[in-house]
Amino acid sequence: MITGHVMMAITLDGFVARKDHSIDWLIKQNTSGEDYGYDGFEAGIDVIVMGSGSFRTVLGFGEWPYKKPVVVLTSSMTTADIPANLQGKVELSNLPPTEIMALLENRGCKRVYVDGGAVVQSFLRDGLVLDMRITLVPILIGDGIRLFGNIAADIDLKLMHAKPYPSGLVSTLYEVIC
Repeated sequence: MITGHVMMAITLDGFVARKDHSIDWLIKQNTSGEDYGYDGFEAGIDVIVMGSGSFRTVLGFGEWPYKKPVVVLTSSMTTADIPANLQGKVELSNLPPTEIMALLENRGCKRVYVDGGAVVQSFLRDGLVLDMRITLVPILIGDGIRLFGNIAADIDLKLMHAKPYPSGLVSTLYEVIC
């Protein structure tokens, strides 16, 4: 069975990015080479599903950071928006979460990295997230894109692990209880 997994950094006031999708607040953190487990996390997933805002932000990094295939959920982008060097690594889809998960499962995918505020929210609403690795960054930015938005019902979480780092970041792992 296919499962969704989240790994996100958020500000202490709950934002994943500024309104313009900038994550300058995260990039400027002095983490002194601390390992937050991203490489191990990515090694354990089959595909990354993200929104167009996250995709455009990642394009601004310069070097493409992902080793796994990426599906961008969008209703506004076309294949012309995918740079030539990412052709074959990135595909676009306008399918809703349950349908994209079914498609990916039919392709043999088992573990999906769900990325981006709105995408995470929609996958949570549809009950498609198994666990979330949330790293709290000790900064308040006051406004931006929230990781968690309005929900129709409570979503229970079970803390599986928490680890503080010398930089002040705190990494947590929560299991989503259905």
